[in-house]
Amino acid sequence: MLQKVLSICLALLVAGVAQAVERTIEKEVVVDAPLQQVWDAWTTREGIVSFFAPAAEIEARPGGAFHVYINPLASIGQRGADYMRVMAIQPMKMLSFDWNAPPQLPEVRQQRTFVVLRFEPVSPTQTRVRLTHAGWGEGGEWDKAYTYFDRVWPTVLANLQKRFVTGPIDWTEWLNQLRKMQEQSK
Repeated sequence: MLQKVLSICLALLVAGVAQAVERTIEKEVVVDAPLQQVWDAWTTREGIVSFFAPAAEIEARPGGAFHVYINPLASIGQRGADYMRVMAIQPMKMLSFDWNAPPQLPEVRQQRTFVVLRFEPVSPTQTRVRLTHAGWGEGGEWDKAYTYFDRVWPTVLANLQKRFVTGPIDWTEWLNQLRKMQEQSK
């Protein structure tokens, strides 16, 4: 009898753990820059513009803006990570913010996921950044958004690395392409 009870308890425990496991995107990169510089890249407007997007509004405090405008020429609400907020901050250690899907996924775009970045000095001149993106629904546009960000976050992190090797990204050509696309759609 005891063995049967233990078997049932084990089965329930395994089932509970399986349900508790949520799909997440986890990425990691080591950046050739001191912790303070990498922290500033994520927590200031100038930093975000140096590697992530051509425009941003960043207020590094809980509830502060974390707006990252991939297409600053688009209408309000369609520029990228419009209306995102910093959720929590531990200076030089952790930054979390809510996040939305790209405009081409309007159903999921109305929802929010969340991103947690953890910063760890590897040496005085190198910093590890761990990114975890969670809060995913399932099916339809949720699966498309998950696949999209699983592909995009490595590019963002590679741009962060590159920013400290070759300098800030020059967004001129990107903005010129966006202008052309906007003119063609009129």
